[in-house]
Amino acid sequence: MTADTQTPSLSRPARIRTELRDLLMLATPIIIAQLATTAMGFVDAVMAGRVSARDLAAVALGNSIWIPVYLLMTGTLLATTPKVAQRYGAGQHAEIGPLVRQALWLALSVGLIASGLLLSAEPILQVMKVDPQLVAPSMGYLQGIAFGFPGVALYYVLRCYSDALGRTRPSMVIGLSGLLLNIPLNYVLIYGHFGLPALGGVGCGWASGIVMWFMALSMAAWTRWAPAYAMSRVLVRVDKPQWPVIKRLVGVGLPIGIAVFAESSIFAVIALLIGSLGPTVVAGHQIALNISSLLFMIPYSLGMAVTVRVGQAVGAGLPRQARFAALVGLGAALVFACFSASLILLMREPIASIYTPDTAVIQIAAMLIVYAALYQFSDAIQVIAAGALRGYQDTRVTMILTLFAYWGIGLPVGYVLGLTDLFGPASGPNGLWEGLIAGLTCAALMLAIRLARSSAKHIRRAEKR
Repeated sequence: MTADTQTPSLSRPARIRTELRDLLMLATPIIIAQLATTAMGFVDAVMAGRVSARDLAAVALGNSIWIPVYLLMTGTLLATTPKVAQRYGAGQHAEIGPLVRQALWLALSVGLIASGLLLSAEPILQVMKVDPQLVAPSMGYLQGIAFGFPGVALYYVLRCYSDALGRTRPSMVIGLSGLLLNIPLNYVLIYGHFGLPALGGVGCGWASGIVMWFMALSMAAWTRWAPAYAMSRVLVRVDKPQWPVIKRLVGVGLPIGIAVFAESSIFAVIALLIGSLGPTVVAGHQIALNISSLLFMIPYSLGMAVTVRVGQAVGAGLPRQARFAALVGLGAALVFACFSASLILLMREPIASIYTPDTAVIQIAAMLIVYAALYQFSDAIQVIAAGALRGYQDTRVTMILTLFAYWGIGLPVGYVLGLTDLFGPASGPNGLWEGLIAGLTCAALMLAIRLARSSAKHIRRAEKR
């Protein structure tokens, strides 16, 4: 924690400015790193699409399988951030190294398990009734991704460790470097150069796998030799796995992974349901969802920064500062939501026309973008509240509330309104997006209430001491 944020004599506006400055300094590199990661998928799709529609389809199918597994895996490893942040805030630097080394064992384990799941994905493609001509290239693409999964799991733990110390610049630099490396690797492996065979879309998977290991090795080198990490001494030795410590990491992290998976998977399920409404509707839905997903990177990154700020304050024994950090994060996210909602409402047709010249698709996308604008506010609240609750290591109840909001309310409401006549004529994609709004709004309300209770509990506990 900085000295300014611990000074009670500052006026409230000054405290807000200071906290906002610290939050944005943490969040900006995270935003750039997240956008770089998203851009890798965009580059894969564009470069594979230049080869053939078959290669693009194989990449798209592969993405539909590996991305949910990736989110579950990395969500579980997010437990590293609050645990390290609290120890850093408490000045317990000697405890950070042993903790992170156990998190690396967890990363290696879940990375190998996730790789095994990808390598065994062929039955899923068959259940999905994928064109037999696409099964082989899709599995080839997934094999390349599976090669990189243990690497990206190790990278993610070291990134969480660095972020928790308030040092988010490495993830930005390495993320951008990975993106820049991904492009020439794609070119070499897709078209076959330097004596290598031309792999087509499959080459995108192997390029991504190589980039994942590059990022892991780069982050390991940075955290091993940069002076700022010397106090933790994370990579100076190898410890044996300590299962009680790993079990506690899983206890905090697995609910995070499940919650992240629940949120992402409901969008995938709704995309499948919309698939029955025709290609024009599917295309319009995909445009609106893509725009919303890009905008979501900002509050999501703010939420990751809030986890660090809250975790450090809790560790330092400053529960009121932890609550203040969460409130400033909520305020910043809501200000961005006002901006993003206004932008896409006013520019919805021009934005949609960037994706396609088809007038019918533009009209559907523009209609659905209105719903995307409406849920910017509830999405901002729920992602910041979830980030703050991670800082408190309050993850199990968060998982239950998230599952209930998305799968108990959002999906059923969307299905009933969009695809049945139970409450009037089926409204198609409109009803499904209304279900999304209902689920996100419910999540925002419940997580905000949970955050208020958790922060109050920590304040009461500190005042009793």
